[in-house]
Amino acid sequence: MRQVVLPVIGTVAAWRREARALAAAGVSPEQVAWCVGEGEHDLFAQNPVSTGIPREIRLSKAALQTIDSALCHSDPERFARAYATVLRLSNGNVRWGDRSDQAIRRILADAKAVGRDIHKMHAFVRFRELPADGPRRAFAAWFEPEHPIVEAATPFFAKRFGDMDWVITTPTVTATFLDGKLSFSQTRAHDRPPEDATEDLWRTYYASIFNPARLMVSAMQSEMPKKYWKNLPEARLIPDLIRKAPRRAVEMRDAMPTDPPARRAAVARSMLEREVSAPEAGSLDELREAAAGCTGCPLHGPATQTVFGEGPVDAPLMIVGEQPGDQEDLAGRPFVGPAGQEFDMAAQAAGLDRSLIYVTNAVKHFKFVPRGKRRIHQRPNVSEIEHCRWWLNLERRLIQPQLIVAMGASACASLTGSGTGILKRRGSVEPGPEGTPVLVTLHPSHILRLPDDLAKARARADLQADLERARSLMEAAAA
Repeated sequence: MRQVVLPVIGTVAAWRREARALAAAGVSPEQVAWCVGEGEHDLFAQNPVSTGIPREIRLSKAALQTIDSALCHSDPERFARAYATVLRLSNGNVRWGDRSDQAIRRILADAKAVGRDIHKMHAFVRFRELPADGPRRAFAAWFEPEHPIVEAATPFFAKRFGDMDWVITTPTVTATFLDGKLSFSQTRAHDRPPEDATEDLWRTYYASIFNPARLMVSAMQSEMPKKYWKNLPEARLIPDLIRKAPRRAVEMRDAMPTDPPARRAAVARSMLEREVSAPEAGSLDELREAAAGCTGCPLHGPATQTVFGEGPVDAPLMIVGEQPGDQEDLAGRPFVGPAGQEFDMAAQAAGLDRSLIYVTNAVKHFKFVPRGKRRIHQRPNVSEIEHCRWWLNLERRLIQPQLIVAMGASACASLTGSGTGILKRRGSVEPGPEGTPVLVTLHPSHILRLPDDLAKARARADLQADLERARSLMEAAAA
């Protein structure tokens, strides 16, 4: 067995080089032991036996990025798991994103845990100012991450605080940003930087914005776990703020003016309208990037990724379906599964060019229940449709289509406010948001659920007829 010792700095890049070399030599995963740092001498180690089958590692961009993230996890088995998985992916023995595969499921979970840890580092690093000799201000911070994420997390600080010099020290790796250059070294001294003059000011500000009426201790500790408190200057205030919260909440309530019910309802409507008309992203790419991190409803947890819309920004026609299916969830693109193929055939028969259409869904995450190795589609509920209406509205305002085709009950509910009676409404044109007309039709997945070929043929003809009407409406509007 060959022992591969990876460096503490540049671990992921070193693993990549070693994995390529081992694969090219035909070395199987069982013949390699991985470790970071000095490592321990294995008395039974020997040169690995080549299988005589050189292999070239080929991965998709999504797989490579996720595996790189998972390699920043603290699990000592991560390197062996990743090497075995990339060989299986390269050989075509498994498909990336298949959560029924135990190794891939664990890699996805590790990458998600690393992402959470990076988010916590970005949120909870507290810089303290140090005396500086040159024109640039100098700061230092101490942070204790759960995983070895320093190299992955600190470029964020280099972009955000590029006008100052700083050091972030962790128990294993220290990041240094000096004169605009970021470097890494192993941590030698574990001394925390001393407090500075701004921390009293920060504590005063934190206490002033603490809202006792909205205190939820469990939610607060979920977002700001206690393990981070010892390095946060405001943490010493939290126990006292929690203890006094009930009394302060009563005082705030008693001091509030009482509004009549009609006034309260008007204010609620105004707040809802203000939320819907909040500033939009500057482009589809920016909107897609923002939606990738959406956690507005529980669907983001089990889903592989956000599936955003695609198509030209000046598309005259927008197609809105229900939600991504299993294949869309894995591919990250809408309408690529069986229902998408039904739509493509109907659109082509109706004379519509999909490359000129913007296609999206009312809900951006795949909702399902696992059943053995399969993931069974579930219809999104009203709350999930309402949460995702925010993204659909932003897409619609950027595209500004002449016509929207709402396919299925969820799309109709999001666009017209009602998802009932779709069979009776099919083929009708209804007023949509901000005056955009909405043509109602059935979702192509309806065709797949029909029991016999005759019923399927009729449903395909109906869908084609509705899309032909959509084409006619656009041609009439352009004339």
